[in-house]
Amino acid sequence: MRLVVAGSPEAAVPSVTTLAASEHEVVRVITRPPTPQGRRRVLSPTPVAVEAQRLGLPVLEARRLGEIESELLPLAVDLGVIVAYGALVRPPLLTWPRLGWINLHFSLLPRWRGAAPVQHAIIAGDAETGATVFQLTEGLDEGEWFARLTTPIGAQRTAGSLLDELSRSGADLVLEVVDALAAGTAVARAQEGEVTLAPKLERDDAELHWAEPAEAVHARLRGVTPEPGAFTRWAEQIIKIHEAAIARDAAPLPPGRVRRTGGRVLVGTATHPLELLRVQPAGKQSMPAADWARGLPADREPVFT
Repeated sequence: MRLVVAGSPEAAVPSVTTLAASEHEVVRVITRPPTPQGRRRVLSPTPVAVEAQRLGLPVLEARRLGEIESELLPLAVDLGVIVAYGALVRPPLLTWPRLGWINLHFSLLPRWRGAAPVQHAIIAGDAETGATVFQLTEGLDEGEWFARLTTPIGAQRTAGSLLDELSRSGADLVLEVVDALAAGTAVARAQEGEVTLAPKLERDDAELHWAEPAEAVHARLRGVTPEPGAFTRWAEQIIKIHEAAIARDAAPLPPGRVRRTGGRVLVGTATHPLELLRVQPAGKQSMPAADWARGLPADREPVFT
């Protein structure tokens, strides 16, 4: 089949690579324009653009598909595949491919419809999540689904590591559905179950609240890592928390109280303390928490707020 593939971040790259290596023809790759990246704000293409160019695939850059409608509609395309493109597909482009569009979504739909499904699944303490390939419709992630996979979340995975795994296994799932659609054997099923929403996370969503139980604090930390990045406040400073673990063997501490003991750096929660492993003080590089703690006042225990 003749395919058009739309995607932007690293999570979409495995699908582009897998489809390009298949028997199907990728006639266009659509991605968002370059954006400023890093401290020096260097204008950089999306990871999908970089991969498409490496593969020699023709690339179209647009913030919204409507911007390139006149370039797309004349093309004869059997199927559109969208993976984390970052914009909606609206008519007439929604029905432009012969078989419409399929979407790889990183959740077990209808749970966690929206922009940040992996992050919300971890923050909510879900035991498992997965990926779903479904028929794109005008509604938010509500089309009938063709295939899905599940995976346990575990107690240590971050949103970044889980999304990386799902993007690779999800790419194989996409190809499975594309092959089935080409063969006429694909079966669409209605979504069933409770609908939950996963809106994009803002910076305030990444602040840790030490009065919550340790499991909830740790889940939020993992769910916002690497983006937007967990943080807390101390002495009018922002401290980023990159890695921590629940210290079930440690004595309880008041919420937010920081204690150095036996080479460990512990912070109190409503239940067990959290052991800080890597932190990043304001204006500095990421460092082991023990190195940061050596610079704390010797005569008092700090309190995170």
